[in-house]
Amino acid sequence: MKQLSFLDRFLTLWIFSAMLIGVAIGYFIPNVSASFEGLSHGTTNIPLAIGLILMIYPPLAKVDYLKIPTVFKNYKLILLSLGITWIIAPLFMFFLAHLFLHDFPDYRTGLILIGIAPCIAMVIVWNELAGGNREYIAGLIGINSLLQVFFYAGYAYFYLTFFPRVFGMKGSIIDIEMSQIAQTVFLYLGIPFILGFLSRLIGIKLKGKDWYEQKFIPFISPMTLIALLFTIIFMFSLKGALIVQIPFDVIRIAIPLVIYFTVMFIVTFYASKKLKAKYDTNIALSFTATGNNFELAIAVAIGVFGINSGEAFAG
Repeated sequence: MKQLSFLDRFLTLWIFSAMLIGVAIGYFIPNVSASFEGLSHGTTNIPLAIGLILMIYPPLAKVDYLKIPTVFKNYKLILLSLGITWIIAPLFMFFLAHLFLHDFPDYRTGLILIGIAPCIAMVIVWNELAGGNREYIAGLIGINSLLQVFFYAGYAYFYLTFFPRVFGMKGSIIDIEMSQIAQTVFLYLGIPFILGFLSRLIGIKLKGKDWYEQKFIPFISPMTLIALLFTIIFMFSLKGALIVQIPFDVIRIAIPLVIYFTVMFIVTFYASKKLKAKYDTNIALSFTATGNNFELAIAVAIGVFGINSGEAFAG
């Protein structure tokens, strides 16, 4: 049975500590938020992008890419994953957002932008910690990444403009370019994916598989936790002062998210179990269905509504 290291075992504690540190930095150092926000190129914050790339590079360097085609052998599990991720999840988030944030249209929009974007980054970290199938997770996020490039803008129009009107609600006017989505997907998944693939290919070719898996992988593995905590501190420092000023808004946003993540994981886990998925495959499917691409959602929220908008704050 796999034993977690000391750092991994208390990851929840480190994450909450990082959140508090980030909020404290943003609150007690008023100018730090403006300074951090200035380190951006377009809608991409450079330190945040670096942190996310370094965070998911080690898990992708561990993937045996020759095994990825096995993902497509069980079509029932693939259809289950796509159905939950692209039909049930965004619909569920839509109703949760309107139920809990009906009087906060900007926060509601922010949550919907998150709900229509399947995760392509953080899910790799959680899958790794839980002993999920690396090849399965790589295959699933690859599929979801391509689908996001082609369908995210359409989903945004459907769930923010058209669908609310069906229920007599006011829709939002939103304009997202496919190139903006493709750029975000390439930045947060494409770059670490290429780095991981080349690391494995070149490392094994030059030094052999034993050196790569017993020396190189253990050497780069701590990078994930360090980059994760850095990313959390950085993100919360951007909105630290605002979080302290409106803590009840934070709670209102958090409630539907907690419900969403809990329900999505449990439903997918037991649905996969009914289809006789093995534990490692089940974990990959469940985390993929549960997680969301907050990087893309925030980038779109900033690009369309502005960095100081309620939509970006919700993200």
